[in-house]
Amino acid sequence: MTRIAVIGGTGYAGRNIVAEAVSRGHTVVSVARNVPAERVEGATYLEGNILDVPSLVSELEGVEVVVSTVPARGDMVGNVRPSTAELVAALPENVRFGVIGGAGGSLIAEGGPRLVDQDSFTEEYKPEALEAIGILEDLQATDASRDWFYVHPAGGFGVYNPGERTGSYRIGGDVLVTDDEGNSYISGQDLAVAIVDEIESPKYSRARFTVGY
Repeated sequence: MTRIAVIGGTGYAGRNIVAEAVSRGHTVVSVARNVPAERVEGATYLEGNILDVPSLVSELEGVEVVVSTVPARGDMVGNVRPSTAELVAALPENVRFGVIGGAGGSLIAEGGPRLVDQDSFTEEYKPEALEAIGILEDLQATDASRDWFYVHPAGGFGVYNPGERTGSYRIGGDVLVTDDEGNSYISGQDLAVAIVDEIESPKYSRARFTVGY
């Protein structure tokens, strides 16, 4: 089994990943600024902040995969990208690094423009989306010895639209995953299924991929 750390492990994406990984027998550490009252049985909870990389690295000793789910939102805008780059550089070379980004960096069609560049993209979400894209660009610029993966969830992914676990999903490469009617959605639980599947059977080494139904 794999030793996995989820940064932002108490948020919507993070807690679903923690729960899915624990259910499959992995050793899981949830790292967040506050330890929650309600916890996933079998997971270890630590207080930590991606803005304090030296302390965070010491807490992650022995971990094989780190998944960051921290969004550049509110007071974190402008801070997540540099802190993520610092963390990636500080982690041991053999640690695989995963990022849950947003849908904004997905392409709307093969070879086409990004979702964030469309007029329909909500203006207030653009700073978060663009910072997430910057994190991807930083990962792409890392040395080839650093293994990483980056995931764009579907457009309708979020705590406001939780859904259920079906155990199924579709991968869209660089392109936003939509259904036949153009809707883009995935539940938090099924996004977690996709993430843990990638951890268990890596297919996207130093690459991004989109996930949806």
